[in-house]
Amino acid sequence: MSSTIPVRAGGDSEKITINLGYVDLGHIDLLVQDGFYSNRTDFIRTAIRNQVERHAEATRQSVARRSLDLGMRHFTRADLEAAQARGEVLHIRVLGLASIAADVSPELARATIASLSVLGALQASPAVKSALADRLR
Repeated sequence: MSSTIPVRAGGDSEKITINLGYVDLGHIDLLVQDGFYSNRTDFIRTAIRNQVERHAEATRQSVARRSLDLGMRHFTRADLEAAQARGEVLHIRVLGLASIAADVSPELARATIASLSVLGALQASPAVKSALADRLR
């Protein structure tokens, strides 16, 4: 069975869809009915957080090894224009959310972003995403 789970409302989350077997879904519903969780989403969020915490040390090592920025990283037009003025190109590596401001043109993005690796979510205009498609890893 496919179930759409809103991870969190607002700009700091992304909605995902997962497929669960009927028995697993029934177990979740039973735990919700018995008051262990407020709803299916609460159960799934808790399960995900528990697994992330269980692997926290391995994740920390991987983040360090890959030189990833952890959390939210926002790039404004001014940030990219400053990099361009310095003659720099950016290699963006983020675990979490990378966002590129809405007023960044596809041309500016291509001129300043050499590579883009995001484990999590990328927020950018469709035109900028398209302009950087060959640089996404």
